[in-house]
Amino acid sequence: MPNTDSARATGELLIDDMTDAERDRARSVDSVLPALAAAAARADRLGEFPAEHVATVSAAGLLGLLVPEQYGGMGGGLRDLSAATFAMATACASTSLAYFFQCSGASRGLLPLDAIEAGLFPEDDIESVRHFGELVLRRMGDEGRWVANFASESVRTKGAAITIATEATRTDGGWVLNGVKSFGCATGVADDYLVTAKLDTGDTADHLAIFLIPRDTPGVGERTKWDAVGMRATATHGIVLENAFVPTGHALTAFGSFVKMTQVSRGSFVGNQVALSSVYIGAAQAVYDFAIEYLSTTTYHESKEAIGTSPLHKQLIGKMRAHLDTAYLWARRQIELETAVPHILPKDDVVATWRIAKGEIADNCFQVAVQAFKACGTSNTGMDGIISRSLRDLSMGLVQGFPAERGRLEAAEYLIAGREGAQFGTTK
Repeated sequence: MPNTDSARATGELLIDDMTDAERDRARSVDSVLPALAAAAARADRLGEFPAEHVATVSAAGLLGLLVPEQYGGMGGGLRDLSAATFAMATACASTSLAYFFQCSGASRGLLPLDAIEAGLFPEDDIESVRHFGELVLRRMGDEGRWVANFASESVRTKGAAITIATEATRTDGGWVLNGVKSFGCATGVADDYLVTAKLDTGDTADHLAIFLIPRDTPGVGERTKWDAVGMRATATHGIVLENAFVPTGHALTAFGSFVKMTQVSRGSFVGNQVALSSVYIGAAQAVYDFAIEYLSTTTYHESKEAIGTSPLHKQLIGKMRAHLDTAYLWARRQIELETAVPHILPKDDVVATWRIAKGEIADNCFQVAVQAFKACGTSNTGMDGIISRSLRDLSMGLVQGFPAERGRLEAAEYLIAGREGAQFGTTK
């Protein structure tokens, strides 16, 4: 549950050494938690993202959490985002996951500007690259618009974690996009979509491009809604693009721009991914808190002792705590690796560590819910209850992006062969 100590923000359970500025931003997150929590059970039951959350989160300024103040944002960083997604997930994991993907879109504005500063773009490209980066940031900051981020597709190849088949073809005044994006939170809810596509000029990562597309653009439709086991209120069913026109000014198509952006990213390109895992830790913390409260206050009829005092329940409580603490340790270490100045490890080592951390966090968070399920008994198995919702939501972490086994494989490949697995690829 949200932290009730007025001196501490909920996010400080994860980031326990916040600066004053980080704490102020975390308290803005706390201001929306009651509204998120109030809608959580119904949103899960209906499998629909509460559209009113867009206005709630926007009014708190949180759509611009990672956007620099000069573009109307709050000027936060990875630590802020991790704390925010963690805190939101204690109230509603689905909303938190959707919010993560909204914030991850800020990388499409920040990284192009960082790549310019690093001298990676030729002079002829700088104006168009800067225009796109600032366009994205102002949409999220000054305008307070929800910008959904669509990269993943159902197509898979062995050579990359995410394979891009959606194609953009040059036309007068811009580009025409065709393809299907199978995953992206806030489908039909967000104001704008950020879409990664390959240009028709080639089939390598150098030919990947990013497009900013308003939701009501002709040719942009929704895929059939899916009835997932958990994270049901994220609107993740994805979009279909059929000859959708995007003007030149809404496209980042400079040759190699995608690759150059990855070069200036400290961690995983797709948007501060440890903050995605923080969603699952927040959900695990919520189910842990519920279980401890229930096991401490529910008593045996004959003795009036709390049921949590039995040897069986003590074992389950210990397992819950061990799994929860393990998830925290992996996340805090990854956040430190990605934010420490000076850097602790080279970037490739940071990414390889992330490959393992992602799966360890997901597995341990799911086990918190499993032990809570065992400990709290049949009376807590109702579909609207936090045990059921958390068990289902945390199961989704096991397949988010790719399974933990793939992460371990790719990390091992890097450690032995000095080669980290490709993250993005295209079809040929």
